[in-house]
Amino acid sequence: MALNYAETYSGELLEILMQGALTSPFITSNVRWLDAKTFHFTQMSTSGYKNHKRNGGWNRGSYAQTDVPYTVTHDRDVEFLVDKAEVDETNKTASIQNISSIFEKTQATPETDALFFSKVAAAAKKVDGYHSETAATEYTVENTFSKLKKILSAGKLRRYKANGTLIMYVTSAIMDNLEASKEFTRKIEMTQIAEGGLGIETRVTDIDGVPIMEVIDDERFYDEFNWEPENGGFEPKTGAHKINVLVACGQTCKTVPKISSIYFFDPGLHTEGDGYLYQNRSLSDTFVFPNGRDGKIDSVYVDVDTTAVV
Repeated sequence: MALNYAETYSGELLEILMQGALTSPFITSNVRWLDAKTFHFTQMSTSGYKNHKRNGGWNRGSYAQTDVPYTVTHDRDVEFLVDKAEVDETNKTASIQNISSIFEKTQATPETDALFFSKVAAAAKKVDGYHSETAATEYTVENTFSKLKKILSAGKLRRYKANGTLIMYVTSAIMDNLEASKEFTRKIEMTQIAEGGLGIETRVTDIDGVPIMEVIDDERFYDEFNWEPENGGFEPKTGAHKINVLVACGQTCKTVPKISSIYFFDPGLHTEGDGYLYQNRSLSDTFVFPNGRDGKIDSVYVDVDTTAVV
């Protein structure tokens, strides 16, 4: 009989994901599911004031409420065959945990970030004024601070900056420039992303109250990915661009996990070989929602390098 160990260890697996993902502030399960892959998002907008007429009467306004379905499509799986000689009856549960832990840390968690960065970048690229291309070498010690300030003032980002919901991600080279900048006087320090536990450590600072986070593992910091490379996992897609700077909003950008299934079959309960069979499936996705004022996306920004992956 196969057991879904994701149910048994769901807290532990989620803890690994939250502690290891740079984008953990955006992970949520607080959605209302309509079916196996679709959740419900209600978008509402209203008209504004009109001049009051003192001879009586009111200006009738209008409102629109739209129920928008969003479908989770990033459906991934993997299996491992653990030879019978390597796992005995007394420690097979521990082995399940070990395999899950290593896989989540080295494969699933980086992919969560890669999916988030690429989806947010794609959304920003569709909106005029919320994307740009800059050669990585154009960021210098002298101009990095002013470039980042300019990005944070793009479009309607000031609105989200004012309510403290923006996070800016930058490359290590840009963080190096910021650290050496004479214009920038804030402290840059190593910190843990997750509160408590052993969270991933990276350099973090802020500009005008917006957290600036370094993406050390730049393999996950591209605007497009190939999700089916020969050896599994993910890799930058041909023609993709490395991200220099990405801005996301905690109110409107969400990674939504739907299914996390982990099965472990004893020898004889499957036909794959003489051993224990481990299977892991994850169904999730990242979404950028429109604002509640005019239904437009205006809370994200991406600046990418001009050089494309070949």
